[in-house]
Amino acid sequence: MLSYRHAFHAGNHADMLKHFTLFLVLEYFNRKDKPYWYIDTHSGAGLYDLGGSEAQKVGEYRQGIARLNQAQNLPPELAAFTGRLKSILPQENLYCGSPWLAQALTRENDKLRLFELHPADFQHLQNNMREARLGRRGIIGQSDGYQGLIALLPPPARRAAVLIDPPYEEKQDYQRVVHTLKDALKRFEQGCYMVWYPCLSREDSRKLPEELKKLAPDNFLQAELHVRTPSSDGFGMHGSSMFVINPPYLLAEQLKSSLPVLTDILAQDQGARFVLDYQIQ
Repeated sequence: MLSYRHAFHAGNHADMLKHFTLFLVLEYFNRKDKPYWYIDTHSGAGLYDLGGSEAQKVGEYRQGIARLNQAQNLPPELAAFTGRLKSILPQENLYCGSPWLAQALTRENDKLRLFELHPADFQHLQNNMREARLGRRGIIGQSDGYQGLIALLPPPARRAAVLIDPPYEEKQDYQRVVHTLKDALKRFEQGCYMVWYPCLSREDSRKLPEELKKLAPDNFLQAELHVRTPSSDGFGMHGSSMFVINPPYLLAEQLKSSLPVLTDILAQDQGARFVLDYQIQ
């Protein structure tokens, strides 16, 4: 089943949490001279036109990146994030996916491995990354990102930041995330693994963070951003989360100061709130 297209949702509140967390993690990785790998299991198209028919159909970016760009007096990390976004986007009407953000943050000797299974998005990803001039440091594969990740571990550099961001349009994605991480940690225990998941009323979504905590009970970070009260009928995404295994030691403090502000900016009703839970060695 390959019906999900992120172009309809680009720049929404979930992207703000996901990309802000990714920004903080890669900025931390860049503090050391030693090269690292960035691995993206569900890359999408890389760049999105917010003026296009898909983004305009639902207009989710208006309650995401549009609000953040208009906000004043941001905490230092959020201000740095919005400033970097503006500097790396080739046009004002565009918004980045995680591959475009990652290629802009990584350095010449870092490597990118990008996976996308959807044929149309894979073609867009190839075209967009060609514009980014990745050269030899980037490889793009039209294949299953879960399997692709496992095949790459451990990376030669012995440093890696991994983003696992499936659409969860299939129920088994929840268990595939857990099983893939179990296998990944056996092969490369010290990797930094970032998992995005939607906050839904359904049981699979509510149970996932507890399953993830069991994989690394002493070294994890869970950041949830709920933008509204869950709907009475149980349908729809009322928030999203980033769960990080082996998080950078600075990440908790950075989110502690930024997440309340981000929640206020993106709040859609009085039910907006955030969760920040962590154990960091």
